[in-house]
This record gives sequence, structure tokens and C-alpha cells, in this order.
Amino acid sequence: MAARAIEPIKLKEWPVARWLYGSRWASGIWLVARVWLGYEWVKAGTSKIWGGEAAGFWNGGAAVKGFAAGAIAQSHGAHPQVAYGWWVQFLQGFVLPNHAWIAKLVAVSEVTVGVALIAGLFTGIAAFGGLLLNFTYVMSGTVATNPVLIIVGVLLVLAWRNAGYLGLDGLLLPRLGTPWQQGSLARILPHRRAVDGSLGRAA
Repeated sequence: MAARAIEPIKLKEWPVARWLYGSRWASGIWLVARVWLGYEWVKAGTSKIWGGEAAGFWNGGAAVKGFAAGAIAQSHGAHPQVAYGWWVQFLQGFVLPNHAWIAKLVAVSEVTVGVALIAGLFTGIAAFGGLLLNFTYVMSGTVATNPVLIIVGVLLVLAWRNAGYLGLDGLLLPRLGTPWQQGSLARILPHRRAVDGSLGRAA
């Protein structure tokens, strides 16, 4: 008996969502969102490298060691702030022994995410990188401004197609393309190789 082909379910996209996540006009909204979020990340990262937090992050990583130890301490009791045993084991077995270089990685990552968001460079990937940092902090029992940063970060990931249109993505993505669609550069290069090869054979 032949297997039946699975028909895809076709649902109409909500017009507001189509405009918000795919329209060039909406890119102005995302410009404000990503520049604000990028500024927050740059501010946090530069403080860890050159600012008031440099002693605890860039110079030895004592802040990360204390942060991990504090999170582990919060994993005990009737209502622990850090609720997942596997995360506590990760902090104990990996973060604590490697706190010096992890602290530098965190600082550099925050600055990199921030600069990429402000420049509109691979905006969706940069926003996702920021979300990973946010969830690292939240999983360790730190709330602070993370919920707001997470909301904006998720929206920018959803708006990856147009969030960086008023930025470098507007120049690069049409040329580089995506894993599922070739950009103009990928289409030009094979043509040039074919032309060069034919000229070589003719010579």
C-alpha cells in the first residue's frame, strides 16, 4: 500500500505579523529596538573590560567565580532560586574551574553582540547570542533587567528578515543569502568560474 503524501497545512499569516516581521517600513521600529538593545550590551561589556567591573571580570574573573558560587548556594532550600541540578553541576564542574577565561569570554561576547546589533550585522544571530547570555544569568538566579532584554531579543530574532534592513544586513543578506536561498554573490561566482574556465580552455 503506497504511503500517502502529507499535505502541508496552509494557514494565512496575520497581516500585522507579516508587516512587522517582513516589511521594510517596519525596519524603522526594529532599528530603535536593536540600537537600544545593542547599547545595553555594549555598556555591560565595556564595563567588564575597561570600566568599574574590570577588576572582577577582565583581571582574574573573580566576579564570575563569585557569581557561580552564589548561584550554587541558591540551589538549596525549600524554594531554591536555581532549580535545575544539571545547571548546578555545570557551574560546579565547568564554570568554577574555568572562571578566569569564561569572564573574559562573557565580556567580549557582550560587546560583540552589542556592536553587531547596533550595526545591524547578522541581527538575528546577534540577538540569539544575547538571549543565550540572558538565559545564563536567569538560570543562575539573576533577574535584574534580563526579562525586558529577553523580550526585545526574542522579537529581534523573529524579525531577522527586516530588523537589520537599515543596517549592514540590508547590504549583506541579499548578497550572501541564507542556508536555504542563494544570494546574488553565490549566483555570480559560479558564472565567473564557468567563464574563466571557458576562457582558459580557449587560450
